[in-house]
Amino acid sequence: MGDKPTIAISHLGCEKNRIDTEHMLGLLVEAGYGVDTDEELAKYVIVNTCSFIAAAREESVKTLVELAQANKKIVITGCMAQHFQEQLLEELPEAVAVVGAGDYHKIVNVIERVEKGERVKQISPEPTYIADETTPRYRTTTVGVAYLRVAEGCDYRCSFCIIPHLRGNQRSRTIESIVAEAEQLALQGVQEIILISQITTNYGIDIYGKPKLAELLQSLGKVDVPWIRMHYAYPTGLTPSVIAAIQETPNVIPYLDLPLQHSHPEILRAMNRPWQGQVNDAIIERIKLALPEAVMRTTFIVGFPGETEEHFEHLQQFVERHEFDHVGVFTFSPEEGTPAYNLPNQLPQSVMEERRDAIMALQQPISLQKNQQEVGKVVNVLIEQENPETGELIGRSIRFAPEVDGLVYVKGQASLGTIVPVAIEVANEYDLFGQVVN
Repeated sequence: MGDKPTIAISHLGCEKNRIDTEHMLGLLVEAGYGVDTDEELAKYVIVNTCSFIAAAREESVKTLVELAQANKKIVITGCMAQHFQEQLLEELPEAVAVVGAGDYHKIVNVIERVEKGERVKQISPEPTYIADETTPRYRTTTVGVAYLRVAEGCDYRCSFCIIPHLRGNQRSRTIESIVAEAEQLALQGVQEIILISQITTNYGIDIYGKPKLAELLQSLGKVDVPWIRMHYAYPTGLTPSVIAAIQETPNVIPYLDLPLQHSHPEILRAMNRPWQGQVNDAIIERIKLALPEAVMRTTFIVGFPGETEEHFEHLQQFVERHEFDHVGVFTFSPEEGTPAYNLPNQLPQSVMEERRDAIMALQQPISLQKNQQEVGKVVNVLIEQENPETGELIGRSIRFAPEVDGLVYVKGQASLGTIVPVAIEVANEYDLFGQVVN
């Protein structure tokens, strides 16, 4: 290790950000830097920030301020660095570098320059980089699970979303590159791979001229990993060929994460998502028919500018009608630099919160009923944690994605990072409880 400084990384934000963090860790370790989770011991703390909505920015700012007060030398990376580069350097004298969302692969060079006394601003105006299977990576997830990025950036321009501005247009990796990384993960003992991008159903359009998700899933079917889960599947992209690939590829689990955002055509038009408003009901019914076992998760934004009581009622009826397994609800966050920021008829925060709570209250009995249907079944559970005091195991079945869904609390013996059969005995709105079947 020689005289190279020790570096800590504080990770904030989504799993796309997590992969950037893992690549930075991998590159630093490869270059001989000491990496420590203890910020006290580190000379530099890299803060990989999120700038998606106001709440995420507040968390990022709070972390930065706390580190500055502790006199830490801070390297700010990620979406917030891309978004507020000049302000961050101006307002945080402790920031020795800002590194853009498309420049994380230059982290070793940034640290070398900082060590020589330079204050570094390493930000490409239009991010174009995407890491592949050859980029060093140090995983930060539990032993049995890994995220795998199939594409970066987004070609859509939803009126509320700052992400294309921060992450650039879609750029997909080749099927061969993704399969090669999946095989590396399989060799590391990973049991579940989660495919992520901004819009996974659009995978491949930029390099192949048309979406290639079906072909990608079929290719991943040959990799020795029991569970392949997909995130961010737009319903319009769940074509008959993609549905067939899910049906026919045994390790692709029928878990559909559909970021719908709203149900009313007028709100969807204002969100610049009009293509979705025409097809919601029909597509969801078609998916349910084709994949009756599918677990369906969605997210909604309430309180979008101009959302009337009538629009909101439409959304409530939609939630009741379709009985999703899991629902996440966000209140609208006005993002400077997006068209929705200047829209008239912005709603008070109190109204937005009431509406969010109303949707969550509506969803709770639906989630409870869906979970109760698991009672009496034996389901496969990926064991991820063990409570050292009680010996109770915690894991997830295919019904639950990490971080966003529930957990399965398990009595009995099993090794971390293995998939074991569990008899489900009890269910509540969020979680399942059961016993290992020997």
